[in-house]
This record gives sequence, structure tokens and C-alpha cells, in this order.
Amino acid sequence: MSPSRTRLAAGVLLSIIFAVALSSCSSSDPAAIAITHVTVIDATGAAPQADSSIIIQGSRIFAVGPSASTPIPRDAKIVDGFGKFLVPGLADMHLHLTGAGEPTGSREFIIPLLVANGITTVRDMGGKVEYLKKLRAEIDSGKLAGPQIFFTGPYLDGNPPSFQPSIVVQSAAQATAAVQNLKSEGVDFIKVQSRLQPEPYYVVARESQKQNIRFVGHVPDSITAAAASDAGQASIEHLTGVLLGCSAREEELRQRKLAPPPAGETKEQTLVRERVWLKDLLDSYSQQKAANLFHKFAANRTWQVPTLPLLIHLAYLVPESDRNTDPRMKYIPGNLRETWNQTRNGLLDSRTETDFALRRRLVSQSLSAVKALQETGVTIMAGTDTTAPNVFPGFSLHEDLAYLVKAGLTPMQALQAATSKPAEFLGRGAEQGTVQAGKRADLVLLSANPLDDIHNTQKIAGVVLNGKFLTRDELDELLARVERFAASH
Repeated sequence: MSPSRTRLAAGVLLSIIFAVALSSCSSSDPAAIAITHVTVIDATGAAPQADSSIIIQGSRIFAVGPSASTPIPRDAKIVDGFGKFLVPGLADMHLHLTGAGEPTGSREFIIPLLVANGITTVRDMGGKVEYLKKLRAEIDSGKLAGPQIFFTGPYLDGNPPSFQPSIVVQSAAQATAAVQNLKSEGVDFIKVQSRLQPEPYYVVARESQKQNIRFVGHVPDSITAAAASDAGQASIEHLTGVLLGCSAREEELRQRKLAPPPAGETKEQTLVRERVWLKDLLDSYSQQKAANLFHKFAANRTWQVPTLPLLIHLAYLVPESDRNTDPRMKYIPGNLRETWNQTRNGLLDSRTETDFALRRRLVSQSLSAVKALQETGVTIMAGTDTTAPNVFPGFSLHEDLAYLVKAGLTPMQALQAATSKPAEFLGRGAEQGTVQAGKRADLVLLSANPLDDIHNTQKIAGVVLNGKFLTRDELDELLARVERFAASH
């Protein structure tokens, strides 16, 4: 049979399959949605599929195929995708949904900004279980339009803990009980924090494996990144411990960091000590140590969530990366803006140009590390640490993608860091993360090609959230609603 007759036969067969499948749908089922004549970037790594049509039935992608041979259901809602690009819904793999005050902070501020920015899946990395369960139930039931939520619950940390909510874990018995209790409460992961000591840390690692639940989070200050990887930590956040693990003076610098400050030390002396430590860290970077560490991450499948917006606009803050006059501040509630200002002022006040030069070097070294991690085969995932100061919910995920490309990832690799890779990490690769038939209908319609310029992920023409299409006007109304909420709070 000739190729043209083969394609014709395939089209006829597909039409029959569609007719049978759609006729089996109940009359009470929602009408199908057809996005036609669109270029599909499915995030599998395949080339873009021009002039395609996507049929959505309920919460699933029913079919993806060439527009010429993909039948459109008779009563389908048609979305003209001509000149546009369709990508999977985005995932923010590090945020804190309840970090702006409950019950309104997540519902009136964070979640609408996530949806307006095409974020359809999130991993909450620290919050109260009861709040997160309630929030997830509201979204799953359809009461609230929002992303899928996976969460850790409270942090496991030393005494005093770095942040709240935390469970202080100082003994093997406490570590065992904490993992067991959190598992019974339904968390998806266990999160470890920076002040956790070695003995309870390793018990958390062993008990998590025993309970068949992965542990994630910071590399504690008292643990090496290599040891955390060997212990089975599934993901490392913010590159904690990574640059230190690349230093030829790693153990000396660790002990200096852990040592209590000298008695009677002044603020100026503290700043000098920190300045010297950072310079020693940067000057002692070892390519060989970095290569050994990154190969260990790859072999152990220790994934990385660098949260570059957090590092660049907060942890390594310099005057030019401050957000105080950013127009997106209009979406930040006043009470939160005040907290942000206090934090920023504390990071900028009394610092010299020498401090800022060291911070710029830290940014450069972090970007170089991300490139080397990717090239070594370590999987990178996108994340922001929303709602940390200077990190805008929703918007900053697009910044993270741009920083990943600046670091050296291709636009496709950056896109996968927010789509197919998170789906794989969450054990949902068969359900979501790519634009393929049978998968969850979480999609973002863009007006320009993100593979030409990753900043084009910000040019959102529409969002499909669990099968519901949100137009640009509806997304703009979400933004306007948040702006009104922020002005009144």
C-alpha cells in the first residue's frame, strides 16, 4: 500500500475509534475541548509537532495528532491554537503554600498566582499537615482551582530549629518516631533541615527506607553532601552543602562554620569572619572534588533543586538584584512586604562592595555548578522557595527556567526540569509531565516558542488545569483579584 493510502486508512481508523470512544461517554460528561492547529512541545525531548490538534475529555488528554487527521468531536469547545505553542503544565518543586498566613494566604494570594503562571503541580517543602491536607482536599474536590499538591509536612531539625513548623529530633528514638508519625499522617516525603545532627540524620535515612518513603531537603551543616547522597537523600535543595563539598578545604571550612562565635564578638567582626570564610570557600574550589561529588550524585540518583531565584535574589543578594521597586510587588500583601523589607535590609546593611563582590562570585559559581551537574547526568528540577522574600509566587518559576538556561541547560532541558522530570520524581511519569494521550490534562498555551527563547514561557495565552481551559482574560482576572487582595492586606 502506498504511503498516502496508508495515511488515509489510518485516518479512517482513527475516526472510527473516536466515534466509538466518544459515543460511550455519558451525556452528563463535560464537553470535549479541542485545541487545534497548535505546535506541540511535548517535553519528551522530541521535536515540536507543528499543526497538531489535542482533544481533551474530562481531566485527560484523549488524543494528540496532526490536525488533518485528528477528528474533532461534534460538540467540542474549539480553542484556535494557530501560531501558538502547547507545553505540559509546569511544576514548582520547592515552595511553601502556607507561608503567607492561613486560611487566606494560600487561597487568595499564592495559588491564584501559581495558576495564572501555568503551574499545575507543586511540592510543598514545609508546612502544617492539617493545613496542607485541607488545601489539597479543596483542590481535589473542585472547590478551589489550584495545582496538585505533594507535601512534606514539618521539618525534622535540631535544637533550636531553623524554621517553623519543625519537629526537633535529637535522638535515634525521636528520629524513628518522627518518620513513623509523619508517614501515618500521609506526607509524601520527609524533609530534613540544616541543624539536624549526624546520629538522628542517619536514623531518619534508615527509617525512611524502612517505611518506603523518601527523605529530601537540606544537607545538614554537620553532614557532607557526599554522605547525604550515600545515605539515600532523594533531593538536595538550594545546593546546600554542594559548593562546600567541592572545596579542597571542605572539612576545615565545615568546622569553622560549625564553631560558635568568639565571646564578645562585635557585628563588624562577625562580618569580617563571614567574609574570610566565603573567600576561602570560593578560592578553594576543586574541579576534581566537584567531578567526584557530581558523579556520586548521578550514581546515587540524588536529584537537585537549586532554587536559583532564591540564591540570586535573597541568599546572595546584591543591590542590583534587590526587588524593592519591582512592579510585581503589587501582588504581595502589605504585611508580607514589610517582612520582606526587613529581611532585605538585614542582608544589605553594613555590607561593603567586597561582600557584594563575593556574592556575585557565589552566583557565578552556583551557575557553573548547575551546568556541571547537568553535564554529569544529575537530574535538575525547577523550584523557587516561594514565599521567601524577593521570590514572587508563580512568576519566579519562569525566572528559574531562565537562570537554568543561563547556567548552561538547553531550553528543552530547562522545560523538562519543570515538567517531565518532576513527574518522574513524583512517581507520576505515566500520568503527567508530557503532552501525550491518556495523561492528565494540565497544559500551558504559549504565544511564542520557548525553545527559541525560554523567556517565552511567560507569554501565556491560556492554561488547561485538570481539564478546564482558562482563557487569558480569566488568568488576568486571577491576577487582578490577587492585586486587590494584596492592597487590602
